[in-house]
Amino acid sequence: MPKEVVVREEILIPEGVDVEVSGKEVRVRGPRGEVVRDFGFARNVRIAREDDKVVVESYFTKRKQKALTYSIASHIRNMIDGVTKGFRYKLKVIYSHFPVTVKVEGDKVIIENFLGEKAPRVAKIVGNVKVTITKQDIIVEGVDIEHVGQTAANIERATRIKDLDRRVFVDGIYVYEKGYAEG
Repeated sequence: MPKEVVVREEILIPEGVDVEVSGKEVRVRGPRGEVVRDFGFARNVRIAREDDKVVVESYFTKRKQKALTYSIASHIRNMIDGVTKGFRYKLKVIYSHFPVTVKVEGDKVIIENFLGEKAPRVAKIVGNVKVTITKQDIIVEGVDIEHVGQTAANIERATRIKDLDRRVFVDGIYVYEKGYAEG
């Protein structure tokens, strides 16, 4: 596979968002908060701010380096979307055998009476993420898409059933919607 001379991706910075680039650390501030990410692992990738845009570029790249360049640009876009719109995952509590109780305590989500178990199941809340529980819905919101996604995955994984037939025991907590918080 031939090398491409220059791979360049430009991300426009919207009004009301401040982006600082120092070395390979990118700090994005906006109306909803701040997200910081270190891309120090990406050798041969240059990240710089030019006027009202962030430029991610690399030189003489092969396929993997080109993919890394576009991935970093996508991460920066997600950071900008997070501080302007925010991210929201919605999860649904489903049970047919035992009524499940879900509550938030500090940085943990406590799931009680799942399949009639005496010991509660616990899911960790990652980063600065807000978890809201309303009857059968759990709403996970935040500015960092990775923290929001990981928290939703932790909640979903806490109710994973291992030794029972999934067709009969459909009890659990499942992600049913992903999107922007907006408002």
